[in-house]
Amino acid sequence: MIDPVTAHAEVIRVLLVDDQELFRRGVTMVLGADGGFEIEDVDDGDAALVRIAEEPFDVVLLDVRMPGRSGVEICGAIKETAPTTGIIMLTASDDEADLYESIKAGAAGYLLKDGSTYDQVAEAVKLVAAGQSLISPSMATKLLDEFVHMAKGPAPATTLTARELQVLRLVAHGKSNRDIAGELFISENTVKNHIRNILEKLQMKSRMEAAMYAVRSKLIDDVL
Repeated sequence: MIDPVTAHAEVIRVLLVDDQELFRRGVTMVLGADGGFEIEDVDDGDAALVRIAEEPFDVVLLDVRMPGRSGVEICGAIKETAPTTGIIMLTASDDEADLYESIKAGAAGYLLKDGSTYDQVAEAVKLVAAGQSLISPSMATKLLDEFVHMAKGPAPATTLTARELQVLRLVAHGKSNRDIAGELFISENTVKNHIRNILEKLQMKSRMEAAMYAVRSKLIDDVL
């Protein structure tokens, strides 16, 4: 469960993007009943991009497979328009390719509809709004397998500073911005600046993708 101290202090603005009306209703009902969320829903990715261009959202819940443009494509477009928005892929797809492509596109989370309760979705939104990443347990094993595969390759050169490497290692261990700040005795804003610089230097879109880089580069051997 989430420590109340680390929970997002303000109301979390959520945009739900899914073509299944009954599913949207269920998620909207649960999140809407919680005073900590303000939620809107749309039925396709293009409508989501319009809303995000109009107003800021803290977290987007996005299906991978929808009519028209795929969720992965929309995810990448959202990160281009609103790079600080956290994106959770909430989908029925347990395809490894969808998982990897979502992470590369900038997703901070990947949850399976069949394996997640509405309460777990709410908790996931709070975590991502607080700067953390998460994956459904059944998909985490697949991602770890990819970590191992990537780690067998040559470690690429890095332009990260010593402090940025410290932050990256802690991100790869699943630490939140608050945890990293406490461990390194720096402010959360400083942590956010370091992470932004890390992603810019590595030309990546999410902290989860940066974590994969850390494993591939053998910066955190103890993860394997």
